[in-house]
Amino acid sequence: MRIENDVKLDFKDVLIRPKRSKLASRSVVDLQRTFTFKNTKREWTGIPIIAANMDTTGTFEMAEVFMKHKMIVALHKHYPAEQLINFFNKHTVEELSYVFYSIGMIEQDKEKLKTVLAKIDHNKLQHICIDVANGYSETFADFVRSIRHDFPDKTIMAGNVVTGEMVEALVLAGADIVKVGIGPGSVCTTRKMTGVGYPQLSAIIECADAAHGMGAQICGDSGLTMPGDFGKAFGAGADFVMSGTMFAGHDEAFGEIIEHDNKKFKPYYGMSSDTAMNKYSGGVAEYRASEGKTVEVPYKGAVDKTIQQILGGLRSTCTYVGAERLKDLSKCTTFICVNNHHNTLHGDAS
Repeated sequence: MRIENDVKLDFKDVLIRPKRSKLASRSVVDLQRTFTFKNTKREWTGIPIIAANMDTTGTFEMAEVFMKHKMIVALHKHYPAEQLINFFNKHTVEELSYVFYSIGMIEQDKEKLKTVLAKIDHNKLQHICIDVANGYSETFADFVRSIRHDFPDKTIMAGNVVTGEMVEALVLAGADIVKVGIGPGSVCTTRKMTGVGYPQLSAIIECADAAHGMGAQICGDSGLTMPGDFGKAFGAGADFVMSGTMFAGHDEAFGEIIEHDNKKFKPYYGMSSDTAMNKYSGGVAEYRASEGKTVEVPYKGAVDKTIQQILGGLRSTCTYVGAERLKDLSKCTTFICVNNHHNTLHGDAS
């Protein structure tokens, strides 16, 4: 047993300190980024915000909206092959550059991926998200390595992890983007059930440092509850930022509208919850426990309005610190601690 006494921070623990800026308006801020992925050498340009691959948010309907904004949706992995084939066949290669195809670590997922690829233009499926709750097992790194071997031309995002050494291991195994976050999500109970986790802001800072040293990228996954958290995540060094909570409850999210006391709600649940495991796995296996919960979130209407709020808030973040491009935000960011007993953060995020 050992104890680390270094300060570790979540989004709620910090604010971004404003700086003098030459920017006259939010409208001049460029939120698009261009990345060349490490393994495929594929170039991608867009706004690096991702709707999470949960079955409530990683939907075809969400993707239809996001691709118009040049933002990404990671489709959930439970769509039948035929529906995925129809979706990929009706969209262009350019539109599908904003879509990640999600798989787990079981052989059936791999076989479904091969089935889909056999029935579509191979160039349309450009990105794969390999998603597991615990990315620390050797078998996961081996699986990432096998996907890289079998699909050398596909961009691979893999996770989840929260420490630099495992980011490096996954990049060496073939990942272009490493997904960062254990337990920060609003419907994730991993921290309560297992005692395992890592404050999300510090995880992003440390994992970004490891990935960037190897020419790879990270995706900060979850823990965002308001538009300002996107600015904090990008300021901490995240290349991509993924959220489920912010995109739940919309028309494009899965689930029927529920009414209570003249108020409207939609269901939202973690993919390790009883709800998800009963739906897709026939229940919770006797050797494990649920690590997610099911909630009802207020109905929010069309997701376009929320997208506008997030992008507007992010542009405003950039103007407060003088970052004309999203790419420059982490270089311009200084965090100040507001909710931590140490009351200091040594150094800038950059």
